[in-house]
Amino acid sequence: MSAIKKTFPVTDMHCAACALTVEKALNEQKGIVKAAVNLSNNTALVEYDSETINPAQIKQAVKKTGYDILVSDEENNPAKIEALNRKRYASLRLRTILSVVFTVPLVAIGMLAMDIPNANYIMWALATPVVLIFGRQFFMGAWMQAKRFNASMDTLVALSTGIAYLFSAFNVLYPEFWTDEGLVPHVYFEASAGVITFILLGKLLEERAKSNTSNALRKLMDLMPDEITRLNAKGDEESVLLTAVMVNDTIVVRPGEKIAVDGEIISGESWVNESMLTGEPMPAEKKTGDRVTGGTINQTGHFLFRAEKVGSDTLLAQIIKKVQEAQGSKAPVQKLVDKIAGIFVPIVIVAALITLGTWMLADPDDGFSHGLMAMVTVLVIACPCALGLATPTAIIVGIGKGAENGILIKDAESLETAHKITAVVLDKTGTVTEGRPVVTDIVWKAGADAAMLSSVLYSIELKSEHPLASSIASFFMELGTQQVNIRSFDSITGSGVTGLYAGNIYFVGSRKLLSDMNIRVPDALAATASEWLDSGHTVVWLADHSQALAAMSIADKIKVEAVVAVTTLKQMGIEVCMLTGDNSTTAGLIAREAGIEHYIAECTPANKADYVKDLQEKGYVVAMAGDGINDSQALAQADISIAMGQGTDIAMEVAGMTLMSSNLTYIPRAIVLSQKTVRLIRQNLFWAFIYNVIGIPLAAGALYPVNGFLLNPMIAGAAMALSSISVVSNSLRLKWSRLE
Repeated sequence: MSAIKKTFPVTDMHCAACALTVEKALNEQKGIVKAAVNLSNNTALVEYDSETINPAQIKQAVKKTGYDILVSDEENNPAKIEALNRKRYASLRLRTILSVVFTVPLVAIGMLAMDIPNANYIMWALATPVVLIFGRQFFMGAWMQAKRFNASMDTLVALSTGIAYLFSAFNVLYPEFWTDEGLVPHVYFEASAGVITFILLGKLLEERAKSNTSNALRKLMDLMPDEITRLNAKGDEESVLLTAVMVNDTIVVRPGEKIAVDGEIISGESWVNESMLTGEPMPAEKKTGDRVTGGTINQTGHFLFRAEKVGSDTLLAQIIKKVQEAQGSKAPVQKLVDKIAGIFVPIVIVAALITLGTWMLADPDDGFSHGLMAMVTVLVIACPCALGLATPTAIIVGIGKGAENGILIKDAESLETAHKITAVVLDKTGTVTEGRPVVTDIVWKAGADAAMLSSVLYSIELKSEHPLASSIASFFMELGTQQVNIRSFDSITGSGVTGLYAGNIYFVGSRKLLSDMNIRVPDALAATASEWLDSGHTVVWLADHSQALAAMSIADKIKVEAVVAVTTLKQMGIEVCMLTGDNSTTAGLIAREAGIEHYIAECTPANKADYVKDLQEKGYVVAMAGDGINDSQALAQADISIAMGQGTDIAMEVAGMTLMSSNLTYIPRAIVLSQKTVRLIRQNLFWAFIYNVIGIPLAAGALYPVNGFLLNPMIAGAAMALSSISVVSNSLRLKWSRLE
């Protein structure tokens, strides 16, 4: 099987039942592994077997339901989709404005001027374009649903407004049907047109609000420049479209320009704003040999770089794809909501018919007229739009908020589950620590010429290929140490290196090297070195032919923010543990320094996974954070897996969350984001349900026997629209909240 997962835009959906209809049709197709349709951003996340079904067949399956899905590369690109959305919004806006223009005088006549000549005919004339032209989408949608024996919001709107309109038209043409019985032939043109106008107005405001939920994704897409400057075969600069860039092209970047693709600097240096990746405001220094990422912004310098990843292979393109997939995925709670929405519309239709029947039995004189309006009101007020929008809008805003803050969330389930975390397991190297050895201290023999010897040590280590040599060389480079000419450089396998300067021979290496060469170590240096070794540090020595001249401590330093992150997690009531393949001494020291009470040293990848499993069996909801291939097994075992920034591809692939920065404080931020998102979902679902619990009995006339109150269908339409807008607006509050 050749499985492909892709996000496709879906057009013409209006409510939760619409989305459910499309999703059901997709999942019924042979070759589709899984499909999830999201009403909030009008997309379908489809995983399918390309050997069994192709995009054209997927499109055909959706079109049979009365909707459309954009599957071709020409249709499914950000610019085309944006243009399509603008066109759809403009059409909706025009229809809404025209509906208001016709409905305002219609309502005015219906409520204030029914005595004017031919009032019913004027109202009929004003209501007809609103119901049959501006509101035609509801009738077309209802018909398409009916052909498949389904029902949706369109069904409710079409039934309610259609019944009110036809009943009113009948009463205008055949008033004697009622007058002969001594009854008044009421007309409800203002109700039918008013309901459609209020729903259109609500949809317009809802679309505006929903567009804001996708701003984070739009901002990511905007990070890509449309054109770039590259060097052609002759070495001349030329301006080309981004789509024309090929691997190994040489790209020119000037101050202030966006970096188009991923690559390696081959000439020049600069400072680059990488906040879109890391969330860190400080720019990063870049020089020849450093890598740059598409979507980041060059600030001061001018440089050339070689393109290594282009198009969909760039990191930014992968981030955009993951955000799209995550926003299109469904949280576990949404599956329950979908089931409710699927049976909700038929139940409402039955409730509306019961309402009509009850009125007719209770009041033989005016029961049909009152019952008809009550039935229409029940159909209008019960539209499940708010219910369908409650979860996906919160998820979309939450995932977008995470992306803006350097927290890349793989799917809605990870976002929903993160708030339940009770234990966080951290890998040591690269997660709690920097992941690279650095010189933490250096001590010189009394009376030694530190400046001259620093130059000697720096120059010797520049020639060495030992893994620790680059750490020592980097230390002296940052101090601005000058190089000297080292002659007769030689490597002593397993012990160190040697070199000649100004007629003197110098040794750099382990204590074993000094012992083998019978080189004396001053007591003060020996005592300091012993303390470092007890702390789990590595000690490197510098000596001449007779005595040791300096000792250096090298260690993988703890990240500055690790202590803050661990403290914050503990304050949140979360257990923090550390696992490492390192020795027990080093592990203990790092754990104590970070404030971590529980740690295990000398772990294999399997040991790490087993430890996570043990915690789960004890009832913990476990998050595992790591950055290496050796963490992938434990990441897969954890309830929530977190890949640290700049880690391996396999760790990022397995992880439910990826922190684009290696800053550990992003872990509590991700948990806070989950807490706030879940709180929003619960609020949205509460208001969506309570709205229907209160609204349907009111619409049916529950208060009529008490105080004679009957809810007007127009007010019901306004309330239904307001419920959807309130749910979307509540979700948008997350955009402006802090994750601390």
